[in-house]
Amino acid sequence: MSGLPDRAFETAALREAVLRAWRDSPTRLTEDTNAERDLRVGGYRDRLFVELAQNAADAAALAGVAGRVRVRIVDGELRVANTGRPLDEPGVAALASLRASAKPEGTVGRFGVGFAAVLAVTVGPRVVSRTGGVAFSEERTRAAAGADDVPVLRLPWELEAGEPPVPDGFDTEVRLPLEVDAGEVLATITAEVADLLLALPALESVDVEGRRWERRDAGSVVELSTPDDTTRWSVHRDGATTWAVPVDADGVPRPRAEDVLHTPTPTDERLSLPARLLAAVPVEPSRRRVLAGAGTREALAAAARAYPGLVRTVAREYRTTVVPAAGFPLSDVDAELRELVVDALSEQDWVPAAGGAELSGRRCRVLTVEAPALVALLADVVPGLAADSGPDAARTLESVGAAAMDIAEIVDVLTGVDRDPTWWTRVYDALLDGVESHRVDTAELGALPVPLVDGRTVPGPRGVLLVDADTLGEADELVDAGVVGLHVVHPDAAHPLLTRLGAVRAGAAELLDAPAMREAVERSVDDAESGVDVRPLVEVVLRLAAAGGDPAGLGALALPGRSGPRRADELVLPDAPLLDVFDPEALGADGPLDVLDAEFAAGHGGPALEALGVVGTFALVTDDEPTDADHDLPDEQSWWEETQPTSVLAVRDLDLVADDAWPAALRLLAGRPETWRALTLPGGHTPWWLARYAVLAGRAPRDWRMPGARGLEGLFDPVPDVDISPSVLVAVGVRTELTAADVTDADDAADVCDRLADPARDVPLPVTLRAHGVLAEATAHGSAFDPPERVRALDGTVADADDAAVLDGPWLLGVLPAGRLVALGGNSDEDAPADPAALADVLDLPLATSVAGATVDSDGEFAEWTDLPALVEVAALLGLPLPDGGVVVHEQLVVTAGDTETPVPWWCDPDHVVHAADTSEGLARAFAWAAGAWARRRDVEALLDDPTPDTLLA
Repeated sequence: MSGLPDRAFETAALREAVLRAWRDSPTRLTEDTNAERDLRVGGYRDRLFVELAQNAADAAALAGVAGRVRVRIVDGELRVANTGRPLDEPGVAALASLRASAKPEGTVGRFGVGFAAVLAVTVGPRVVSRTGGVAFSEERTRAAAGADDVPVLRLPWELEAGEPPVPDGFDTEVRLPLEVDAGEVLATITAEVADLLLALPALESVDVEGRRWERRDAGSVVELSTPDDTTRWSVHRDGATTWAVPVDADGVPRPRAEDVLHTPTPTDERLSLPARLLAAVPVEPSRRRVLAGAGTREALAAAARAYPGLVRTVAREYRTTVVPAAGFPLSDVDAELRELVVDALSEQDWVPAAGGAELSGRRCRVLTVEAPALVALLADVVPGLAADSGPDAARTLESVGAAAMDIAEIVDVLTGVDRDPTWWTRVYDALLDGVESHRVDTAELGALPVPLVDGRTVPGPRGVLLVDADTLGEADELVDAGVVGLHVVHPDAAHPLLTRLGAVRAGAAELLDAPAMREAVERSVDDAESGVDVRPLVEVVLRLAAAGGDPAGLGALALPGRSGPRRADELVLPDAPLLDVFDPEALGADGPLDVLDAEFAAGHGGPALEALGVVGTFALVTDDEPTDADHDLPDEQSWWEETQPTSVLAVRDLDLVADDAWPAALRLLAGRPETWRALTLPGGHTPWWLARYAVLAGRAPRDWRMPGARGLEGLFDPVPDVDISPSVLVAVGVRTELTAADVTDADDAADVCDRLADPARDVPLPVTLRAHGVLAEATAHGSAFDPPERVRALDGTVADADDAAVLDGPWLLGVLPAGRLVALGGNSDEDAPADPAALADVLDLPLATSVAGATVDSDGEFAEWTDLPALVEVAALLGLPLPDGGVVVHEQLVVTAGDTETPVPWWCDPDHVVHAADTSEGLARAFAWAAGAWARRRDVEALLDDPTPDTLLA
C-alpha cells in the first residue's frame, strides 16, 4: 500500500471465524444477511453522514483534539476524512460485527452497527487510517461464501495495493464508491452539517467540497458559521444534558416550533419544545427511538430540571418566549418531557420580578395588559409581580402556575394605597397609554383612586372636579351653600385620564352640571319648605349661569312664588303672555304652576330665569331617544301607544289653556319657530293632542273641515272664522281630506259610521263611496269596532243594517234596489274599488251576491272574445288586452230572482261566466269587467256605438 502502514488488522482471522460460523450453522449466514438488511433499510437507511460525523466526533474526543471533517467526491467515491484517534484492531472488529462496539462509555455512538448506514450508498466501503485500513466488498464476500445473498460488512478485507494515503492533516478517511447520485448525497450532507455541529461539541469544523461550516463557543452562546450565514444558539449544559435555543445577533431567542430529540445526534422522537434537547437518553440500537424504562424517565427528569437554567441564559425581557407554548404533544416522549419542564419552571426561580429579583412560576403574579411603566410603579405595591406583562406573557406564565391580574384587580389593590399626588400622576400616565392603545378598557378603571385637595383619596374619578382657578371661589361658595359631595382633585394629580373616566373640568358650566350640584338643586324646594335658606345656592347658580354655565336641567331650583317656594319650571314670569291664555285655576298653591315673585323677577331678568326653566312662553319637551311615555305630557300614554315615537318634540302645559283662549294660544304657538316646529311635526304629540282636545267654536279641531275640503262635504262641517290662519288650522287637525291614516282606532271608525248614518246629513255619493273605502282599508289594518245599526245606502238614504248588503258586483244593480246597497270606491276612478268583503266585515253586512238569489233564465250563445270583431277593434283602439275566454251573448238577457224575471244588460254568474245582452251597453260592461278595466266601460260602449276617431279622441 503506497503511503500506508503495512498493517492487516488480522482481517484473515476475522474472515475465517465468520466463514467457519457460516459453515457450521447454515442459518447463520441467512441471519447475518437479514440483520444487515434490516439495518440498511430500517434504522440506518438515511443516517449516512450522521453516523460518520458521530464517529468523527468520538475519535476527536478520544484523542483530545479539535474535530475536523472534510467531505469530497473523488473518482465517483464519497470520501469523508476526520481528525482524531485512528483505526485500530478493536475498531475493525466492531465494524465487522453488526452488534459490538469498540468505543468506551461516554462517547456518542455506542453501537458498531452504525457503520451500516454506508450501505445506503455503497456495496464496497473502505476505511483508510494513518495506522492502516480495511475494506468491505459484496463481490468478494459472495465469492468467499459461495452465495449470492450475503452481508457486506461481515468479512473485512485488506486494502488493495496502491490505496492512496489519508489526506494531510487528517487521521482517518472513509471511502465509499457510490451506487447513487453524488449530487443528492452531497445535498443531504449539506443540509445536516449545521445541526450536527451543534449536536457534537467535539466537532469544530466541516468542509464539504470547499464549503466550510465552523462552530465557535462564546460563553453560553454557540455560533455556527455556514457558507451562507451565521446562526447562534444560547446553550445551557448540566451534566449529560444540553439545552439550546436559537438566538439572533442581539441575543433575542428564536424559539423552535418543532424539533426531534438529540442523543446527541437526531432521533425520530418529535418534540414541540422551543429549545433543542441533547441528552444521554437511552435509545434503541438504531438510535431512532428511546428505550422505555426507568433510565429514560430519569434522563428526561434530569433534562427538565436543567431547562430553567437555559431560560436564565436568555435576557430577562425575552425569557417567556422560551416557555413551552400550549398545544398537543407530538409524541409520548414530548408529552412526558413537556409536563416535566412545566413543573420545573413552576418550581424554580427564573421569572424576572418587577423589583429585580427572580420568581418561580407558582410564586409570581402577572399583569394581563402590556404596561411596563405601570409594572415598574407597582413593584413595591403588588407582591410577586412579574416584570413582563401583557396577554401573551400572562398566558405563558399562567401555564407554569402564575396568577394573572387584570386592570380591575390592580385598581382593587391600589385602593387604600397612600402615595403622593405626583406618584398617582405617573400611574395615570401609564394607564392612559393603555387606554389610548386600546389595551385598557375604561370600564375597568371606574374605581381608580383619586387624591383630593383635602388630603383624602376617593374611589373613582366619576364626579370629581378638576376646578379651574377662575371658578375655585364659586366651588367654595357652593360648599358654604350646603352643596355637599363636591370632590375637587389635588392640582398635582390633575390628569387627562381622569377626564376620560368621568372627572370634569369645573368651569361654570361643569360646576352647574356636577352631580352634587344637581342633587342640591333637586332637594332645594324641600330644604326651603323646611326652613333652610336656599338663597345662597340660588345666587351662585344664577351667577354661574351668567358666567357661561348651562342652566338647562336645573328646573328644580327653588325660587320664590306668590304662594311660596316652587320649582323654577313650575313658575310663570309675572309678565308672561301665557297668563292671558292659561286657566286661572291652573295657577296658585294648588295648581300645577304659580307666578314668580315680581320683585325677584325684576332683580334677575327674564332671559336668565327662563334659562333655568321659569315659564315665559310655551316651553318644549325634547327627547331624542325616548323609551316610555314619561315626559309628563297630557294624554301621553294614548299618543305613545298610537304612534310609537322614536323621538319627542312637544309643547308642554297645553292642558292648562282655558277653553275660550285657544285662538290666542294657537297664535302664540304659531308665532315662535320652536313651537311651530313642534306644532307641524308629523306624528308629534302636539298636533295629535291639539286635534283632539283644543277647542275651536265649541268643537275639537278634528271635528271641523276646511271650507275648501269638498271631499268631506256632508260628513264634516266647515270651520267657522276663528281668526286663525288656514295653515295653523290644518296644523292643529282641521280636516282637509279623509284617509285611512285618519282612522287610527275604533273611536275614529265609529265616528265616521255615525256621521254616515245621520239622516240629517246630506252626504254626496262620492263622499260616501270614499268614506266606505277608508273604513274598509283602515279596519283591515286593525281598527276593529262595533258595527253600526244604520248605514248610508247607494241612493243617499240611510238604511237599517238588517236590510242592507254590500255591493260586490256591479251587475247586481239590475236586481237589487239602491236603497238596500252599500257601496265603496277607491281614491279616483282609475283605482280598483276597495275590497267589498272587508267593508262587509267592518259593517257586519252580507255581500249582495249572497242575498240576491238571481240566476240567468234566458238562452245565449257562447263566443270567444277574439270572435267579436267590434270588441277586438275597440280593445286595440283603447290599448286594452283581450281577456281569456269569452262571453255568452243573449238576444235578451233575463235573470230570475224568486218569482220575478228581470231583464238586465249583463251578468256574471257564481262560476264567473260572463253574460251580456246583445247591446253596446251589455257587451261593453261584460268586456270591461272581464278585462279588469271597469273604469273604461263607458269608453268601450261609446266606441261600440261609434268606432270613429271623433269618439276615441273626444
